Amino acid sequence: MDRTEPRLITSVERGIATVVIANPAKRNAMTTAMWRSLPELLERLAADPAVRVLVLTGAGDTFCAGADISALRESADGSPGLTSGVTVEAEEALAAFPRPTLAAVRGYCVGGGSQLAAACDLRFAEEGASFGVTPANLGIVYSASSTRRLVALVGPGTAKHLLFSGELIGTERALRTGLVDEVLPPGGLDKRVEEYVRLLASRSQLTQAAAKEFAAGRTDRDAHWAAEARGSTDTAEGVAAFLERRAPRFAYTTAPTR
Repeated sequence: MDRTEPRLITSVERGIATVVIANPAKRNAMTTAMWRSLPELLERLAADPAVRVLVLTGAGDTFCAGADISALRESADGSPGLTSGVTVEAEEALAAFPRPTLAAVRGYCVGGGSQLAAACDLRFAEEGASFGVTPANLGIVYSASSTRRLVALVGPGTAKHLLFSGELIGTERALRTGLVDEVLPPGGLDKRVEEYVRLLASRSQLTQAAAKEFAAGRTDRDAHWAAEARGSTDTAEGVAAFLERRAPRFAYTTAPTR
């Protein structure tokens, strides 16, 4: 494969799955093929019991500059191309991933890039990154699900500012409004992400999976998670490890859910 060809690069190492958005000629803009391939890629990773955490990032010095505009033009003139349904399907697949997800952002995180970052559970950014939600620049209607997710992150006022204006904001404002969770100095992002995801991988998947569903607003799964807890050894292992002053060895593994 041509290493400059737009693609999603996947690797799994020590429980950490990493998905890299790679389209260097266009600041890692997502092509139609990349959007379409993401749900299946995530399904494969979710089915792998060795995967405990997923990191989404961009190749080089930028995260993702959005959707490839040439694909949008193809859709607009009636030929096969990118539609909002394709991007929303990819976004929802990422949001539904059954284990913790983290977007590691440097450079531009704009349009579809911000859509993908918002679908992750957490977002860490390097100082100097730029964020923008830009459908108003192109006359595109942002989907209801994407709008609700943005509002849940930053509140209605900031969401309207971003959507109405398409203006880019920096890491200071992104952190203040809740669009990102941590901002790291130049050169510090990779180390912090690695340390943090290793920490997540060492924690109980039982706790994380239940918390992820409850935080997303699920109100019908209390009985399910109570039964999962009763059938798991994680609580007993966690208590024993605490009393014995050792690292716990949690055994619970989440299954893909839809």
